[in-house]
Amino acid sequence: MAGRSSSPAVAGGVVYAGIYEAFPWEPDYGSGVYAFNASTGEYLWNFSTVFVDTIMSSPAVAGGIVYVGTRDNEFYALNASTGGLVWNYSTGDYYTVDGGIDSSPAVAGGIVYFGSNNRRVYALNASTGKHVWNYTTGHYVDSSPAVVGGVVYIGSWDGMVYALNASTGVKIWNSLVLNAVVESSPAVAYGRVYVCVWMSNDSNFYALNASNGAVLWSYKIDAQCLYSSPAAAYGKVYFGAWDYNVYSLNASTGALVWNYTTGNSVSTSPAISNDVVYVGSGDNILYALNASTGSLIWNYDAYDGIATSPAVANGVLYFVSSGLGRVYALGTLESETTTTTTTTTTTTTTTTTTTTTTIGNFWMPMFSDWNLISIPQVI
Repeated sequence: MAGRSSSPAVAGGVVYAGIYEAFPWEPDYGSGVYAFNASTGEYLWNFSTVFVDTIMSSPAVAGGIVYVGTRDNEFYALNASTGGLVWNYSTGDYYTVDGGIDSSPAVAGGIVYFGSNNRRVYALNASTGKHVWNYTTGHYVDSSPAVVGGVVYIGSWDGMVYALNASTGVKIWNSLVLNAVVESSPAVAYGRVYVCVWMSNDSNFYALNASNGAVLWSYKIDAQCLYSSPAAAYGKVYFGAWDYNVYSLNASTGALVWNYTTGNSVSTSPAISNDVVYVGSGDNILYALNASTGSLIWNYDAYDGIATSPAVANGVLYFVSSGLGRVYALGTLESETTTTTTTTTTTTTTTTTTTTTTIGNFWMPMFSDWNLISIPQVI
């Protein structure tokens, strides 16, 4: 199918992902949330949205419920096992864009948080959908919230990063970045808030004090980094940019540790596991990079653009291609070992054969195409 996808979420042995139908004149498939068996790729269910062109938000899964926002101004809570509607919340009229939701939700303490193009940040009861609070910013809120220590951190197109009390929505602080847009979602680690803000032709990556919003350091990039949200690990912070690079900065000082150049813009957010950075690029390739050095460990050509972020669960890497909406599962099967022992007075020889393969990949929402493809990596 032709479309654009949201990033996958993996929970309870199930992969959940959204589809944004980019070409509504192709009527075969529409926007919706899809669920697949994480081990086999078996189709489990889908939930169709009211209109096409609607899902850019990535699902969040908590307490047996899948949460996702749509561009038709609806926020949905779905039964994770069946896809049935638990509740929905409207942020505006269907026929306006003012309440569209590109922000991916976060769930913490029984509350689900998300932003909207009506300039608001919302907090809803995760079980019932009842409104708890909302906070109005100065522009669109496409950034996704990070909820840490009872504080919601989120960016807005008004150039500010906001810290809001998670229980009440009261503003704790805001950090103003002039002549910029904050569409990247913040990462919170080491007492800092990391976020990339973009101007017309370049960007600044900031580390803010998580307590008061003060700028601790910044790193200038001669390209936009509006979509790639940072990931922090191992004392470093990782993100991608439209200059084709994946960056690693020292989380304390902002000094460049390494950068790796891909073949096209990097709009995805990195996933990090076992000292490996996984990130997709517009050159159709998923990269696995050494988190310490930035050296290439392996890459995988999906033959389709990758503008969604990967997810790692139970030793398997999941990602969705952006144009065709194809879901991939890359991982390592059990090693097959054959031992041959030759006994002499001096020598014993052992030969070991290891078979490594992907779990597979499958089309969304064409459910019968589950193909095994060899790839040499260990996650």
